Amino acid sequence: MQWVKIFTGSAEADKRLVENKPQLLIVEGKRICLVKRGADFLAVNDRCPHNGESLSKGLVNFAGEIVCPWHGHQFNLKTGREFQERSPDVDCYPIKADEDGLYIGI
Repeated sequence: MQWVKIFTGSAEADKRLVENKPQLLIVEGKRICLVKRGADFLAVNDRCPHNGESLSKGLVNFAGEIVCPWHGHQFNLKTGREFQERSPDVDCYPIKADEDGLYIGI
C-alpha cells in the first residue's frame, strides 16, 4: 500500500470539507469519494458497483452510509457494505493523520 498526502493536516481538511457532504477526490488515477463525518475522514471507491454512478454525487444518511443518487443503494462508509446486499460492496481506503499531513492508503 502506498500512502498519498491529500491535505497538509486535519485542520486544512476541516476547512475544505463540509460535514457529511461527499467530495470527489482523484488520487493516483482513482476516483474516490471522501467524507468528513465528525472527527473521522472516510473514503470509498467513487463508482457505485450497481450501475456505475459517482457516489460523490450522492448523500450521506443518518446511519453514516453514502447513498447512490441513481437507485438509492446505501454503502457503509466504514465497511463498504451495501445495506440490503443488492449489489457488491465498495472498496474502502484507509485514512491516517500525522504531524505532516492527512494521507490516504492506495
